Amino acid sequence: MSKLTRDDLLSLEDYAEQRADFRKRVMEHKKDRKVHLGEHETLYFEDRLTIQYQIQEMLRIEKIFEKDGIQEELDAYNPLIPDGSNWKATFMIEYEDENERKAALARLIGIEDKVWVRIAGHDKVYAIADEDLERDTEEKTSSVHFMRFELTPEMIADLRKGASLAMGIDHENAMREVDPVPEATRQSLLADLD
Repeated sequence: MSKLTRDDLLSLEDYAEQRADFRKRVMEHKKDRKVHLGEHETLYFEDRLTIQYQIQEMLRIEKIFEKDGIQEELDAYNPLIPDGSNWKATFMIEYEDENERKAALARLIGIEDKVWVRIAGHDKVYAIADEDLERDTEEKTSSVHFMRFELTPEMIADLRKGASLAMGIDHENAMREVDPVPEATRQSLLADLD
């Protein structure tokens, strides 16, 4: 999956005109790229379209139209686009109540290293988390983690042949498993792989 360049982005004016339709298309696309692992833990799988939307929104909100500013956004977000042998996801721990969230984040230190995907017939692949910066402390984990799942050519081949896909968490305070993930999600994620 190729990285985005300035040529792939709409100007602020063009984006303003097309935003409603573009947003609707992206939201529809994202539905099959979200996996609830539990009541409060969700994986949001990124791809070229989801990242383009994120960049366009940042440019709009920050009113960035200069070449250097646009390039900074591209440099920040392009690493979240899958490379053909992996999936990249934003993992979120979501609680509406601030006190519940604070207690959960203290209980879930290290969870980012315990999130996994598994293609039927293969071992679990644990996330490589937060390559950009450390997101937890001795007191708590972050509510947002960026993850990469590296797959072998054999895993990809079996997935293409129809092998099922499971996901989960093996943290002592959050044992979760979704097996299998919905077929629409499996198909959407298969499109990320070479």
